[in-house]
Amino acid sequence: MASAERPRFTPCPADVPAPPAPDRIECATLRVPLDRRHPEGRRTDIAISRIPASGKPSERRGILLVNPGGPGGTGLDYATTKRAKLPEPVRRSFDVIGFDPRGTGRSGPADCGPMGGLFDAPGRDPLPHEAASERALLDSLRHTAEDCASGTGTALPHLGTTEAARDMDAIRAALGERRLSFLGVSYGTYLGAAYAALHPRRVDRMVLDSVVAPEDWHDFDLRQAEALLRARDRFFDWAAAHPARFRLGATRAEVRAHYTRARLGLAGRPVDGFGPAAFDRAVYRALGRTERWTGVAAGIRAYLDHGAVDGLRPAEPFAGPESRTYEAANRAVKCADGPGPTPSRIRHDLDRLRSRDPLPVLTGMEAWTCAYWSHRPDRRTALGSAAVPSVLLVNSAHDPVTPLAGARAMHRRLPGSRLVTLHQDYSHGVFASRGNACVDTTAAEYLVRGTVPRQDVHCTGPGLPNPADGTSG
Repeated sequence: MASAERPRFTPCPADVPAPPAPDRIECATLRVPLDRRHPEGRRTDIAISRIPASGKPSERRGILLVNPGGPGGTGLDYATTKRAKLPEPVRRSFDVIGFDPRGTGRSGPADCGPMGGLFDAPGRDPLPHEAASERALLDSLRHTAEDCASGTGTALPHLGTTEAARDMDAIRAALGERRLSFLGVSYGTYLGAAYAALHPRRVDRMVLDSVVAPEDWHDFDLRQAEALLRARDRFFDWAAAHPARFRLGATRAEVRAHYTRARLGLAGRPVDGFGPAAFDRAVYRALGRTERWTGVAAGIRAYLDHGAVDGLRPAEPFAGPESRTYEAANRAVKCADGPGPTPSRIRHDLDRLRSRDPLPVLTGMEAWTCAYWSHRPDRRTALGSAAVPSVLLVNSAHDPVTPLAGARAMHRRLPGSRLVTLHQDYSHGVFASRGNACVDTTAAEYLVRGTVPRQDVHCTGPGLPNPADGTSG
């Protein structure tokens, strides 16, 4: 690509957190073509942030772009929040670069308006039980797609992962770097794999943590929904092992019965706008991080005892502006990345999930919306390359959000990669997140010194949480 104009860094907006002094964060805006097939046409802004390396000039390795996931997650403040957890040698070696991918945050945010009633409180029950509610689900998906087409307009086809990966390369070029390093978490791994497919020779070091499988989004969403059922059974077993603490029973069946009673109760009579959709979102969020299990188990008990939902309600309102942008960008990206399912396939999915469990959690089935999307992409996002240097993949052995099978599939897609598995762990997000010395040391040595493990690495995790003190063990 042509040489990029250097961004002009200035103090960040007040709501972007700053690192402790003497480190500093600065922000800039990079203008890039909305549609790179027409580089002289409409442009869009990419908001970026930078925290310079804290070490001596001789220690500086280059730039480390970071992405927190999604799709739909903003990254401007991630430069501060993630960097604070990175091992010190990494902070000393890299300028940490955060950015809001196109369609999120301050980078031309997607707008899907009411999203077919997604933000209604309490809204409809997201789990259909008969033909009429199945039709209502499909209608809501169609209305969501229509709302996105109306709100986001002509930008809608250009918010996919491939374009975001090209924006990463524009950031690299604008900062005057020959190559970039990258740390992507969750969806960030999909973004990193897309960059590797486009520019394998421009990758310096790349850590992909909690790996999204290299497959169509619809297939990934379905595998995640099935993994969440396994994780929820594990949660039921865990709560049953602590009957005195939670009073939800001493067997999986007893805990499940209390869970079912809570959900059915909220479906029949929501509490202050908190109904079955909000309940499912709380469960979805909790299953991804074991430190949240105690809170959701106690929240179910509090609802059953007193009808209170404060323990289940999120701190930030689901209908707030950040959440609205996230949910819009999430669908926009997934539906731009490849063809979506058909309505008949959605019905098949429902039958498949309900045959596994009568109460599946459908919160993560976002790609269903793509069945009605106004723009039908004619190709899928390319992921990975045999030409990319060694990449480090990291995954929890029992992560229900990005199951380990996806990391293994990406491992095969990147022949020179190494996979670091955190065993006896059940959470999403590992490097500089779980506090595991084996993982963090391996990743830091790779990023700073280029030390590629001779073979895949196996680390021991903390086990299930202790509800007495909120720790794992």
